[in-house]
Amino acid sequence: EGYCYHMYEVGHQFIFEDFTHPPEHFCAGALHSIFPCLYALTFGAEFPFMDNMFSLKTTCPDGKKVEFLTELIDEQGQVIAKPKPQTPTGPVPKTMEIEVKECTGKCFYGYKTGDKITVKGLETPEGFCGAAYHMMFPVLFALNFGAQFSFEENPSSLSMPTCPDGGHIIFK
Repeated sequence: EGYCYHMYEVGHQFIFEDFTHPPEHFCAGALHSIFPCLYALTFGAEFPFMDNMFSLKTTCPDGKKVEFLTELIDEQGQVIAKPKPQTPTGPVPKTMEIEVKECTGKCFYGYKTGDKITVKGLETPEGFCGAAYHMMFPVLFALNFGAQFSFEENPSSLSMPTCPDGGHIIFK
C-alpha cells in the first residue's frame, strides 16, 4: 500500500535459516515485526485463526506498505501445514507469570529477586518496564500460542530472558 524502500513486492520470498539469522540486508523494521512470529513458530506455536496454523501474517511497521506471510518449511523447502479447526476458537489468552530470577545491580524500576508480575495474554502489565517488556514480548507471544522450550526443565517456561539495560535483571 505504498512505496517500499527495499523494493519488496508481492511474491518475493525470504528464507530464514532460523530466527537468529535473517537474510542479508533484510529490512530491520520488517524483521522487528516478523520476529515474534518466527520465534513462536520455531518453538511450536500454533495460530488457530489461520488457514495453516503453522503460519502468521504480519505487516510492515512503516504504514503497512508490505504484508508478510511467515510459514514453516521442511528441509526440501516445502511448506509445513496444519489446517485450522473447522470452528476456530477465538483468542484464549493465557495467564503467565514473569518472575525476577536474579538481580545483580540497580534497576530503575526497583525490581528485586523474587518479584512476580502476572500477564494475561498479550496485555502489557501496568507499570512494567518498557525495555524489559520489549525483550520479553517474543517469549510471552510464543508461550501464549502454545510454544514449548524443550531444552528447559519446565518446557512452558524460559529461564534466562535478560534485561537489555546492562543485564542486571534476569527473568523467568
